[in-house]
Amino acid sequence: MTRAVAFVRSYVFDVLVLAVAVGAVVEFVVKPGDQQYYPTTTNWFIIPAAVATVLPLLARRRFPFAAPATSLVLAGAVSFVEGNFAPFSFSIFLCLVASAFLLGMNSDRREALAGVPLILAVVVAAVHNQPDGSADDLFFVTIIMLCSWAGGFALSAKLAEASRAEARALALREEQERLSAEAVQAERSRIARELHDVVAHHVSVMTVQAGAVRRLLQPGQAREREALMSVEETGRKALTEMRRLLGVLKEDEEQKHAPLAPQPGVGTLDTLVEQVREAGLPVELTTEGRAVELPPGVDLSAYRIVQEALTNALKHAGPAHAWVTVRYGDDAVELEIANDGAFDPAENGRGHGLVGMRERVAVYGGKLESGPRPGGGFAVRARLPIGKETG
Repeated sequence: MTRAVAFVRSYVFDVLVLAVAVGAVVEFVVKPGDQQYYPTTTNWFIIPAAVATVLPLLARRRFPFAAPATSLVLAGAVSFVEGNFAPFSFSIFLCLVASAFLLGMNSDRREALAGVPLILAVVVAAVHNQPDGSADDLFFVTIIMLCSWAGGFALSAKLAEASRAEARALALREEQERLSAEAVQAERSRIARELHDVVAHHVSVMTVQAGAVRRLLQPGQAREREALMSVEETGRKALTEMRRLLGVLKEDEEQKHAPLAPQPGVGTLDTLVEQVREAGLPVELTTEGRAVELPPGVDLSAYRIVQEALTNALKHAGPAHAWVTVRYGDDAVELEIANDGAFDPAENGRGHGLVGMRERVAVYGGKLESGPRPGGGFAVRARLPIGKETG
């Protein structure tokens, strides 16, 4: 159905042009109307001339100036042979009005303006060659033709403006998509670096513990010693490969040589909340449920989500209060970060902070919701699985 509508819209003008051509032929064959305007030339000339005047409009897409100009010039030329050519046939007159409109519609402003003297020349010639043409006829026909041209000119300007606006919107959308993709990639790299630190720490601890146990073995426990040595060697190789991976993820030399700091977690939210308070945003921190030890990656992601949400509140909420709630469940930890400040729907979802939160939640198969609060302000809710779902 949509294709059919598009097809009709694309070719409806062509159908009208053909209908006008047929109408002109019928008029010159049947000769209805006032006899004083009857053409004096024979049909073998006037009918082909009428068809030749109308049909060039079918080529308007390929020749936006030449096609309507040809129709006008032919009509003016025929008037020197048959003065009643345009006055007799309403179809020919309609063709001339449409030609003036199409000249005004030309996207090339210089060609559109060049159509004005052409229109005036054809009008003067046609009225002059009309047997009973008068100054009144010249005036009214000129007004009609120029109004048609002006309508096309104005419509062309509007269409050009709409096209530019659409192009700007498309460019803006593409730029937003590019920035969003870059933000996702940057956040994934950051998550990977942080997870590297978490995993590297645990692999290092496993390797050290394996070495310590190996040194406690009795001389007769050769098989156990060999197995533990294999564990140590595998752990050292894993650490080496992870350091190489981290080198790929680092963004500059300064980061490569930066010392590894202990990763924050839910247990350090008190410090984060205090920093945010000092920055000017009053924050209340509440813990619900029985606190459990979270997997290191989940622990770090929970902290980062709270950090990003509070940072966004500082940037966009204006004067406000914020609340952070950490809920421990049997198989998940839930976070809610809310504020009662200003909320701009135009900015909802645009920030890179929300992009980072979604990426962190997605790593663990969790769920993130964000949006305005019923009582005003903004809220972020995240659920991070801590049981089997995290695998």
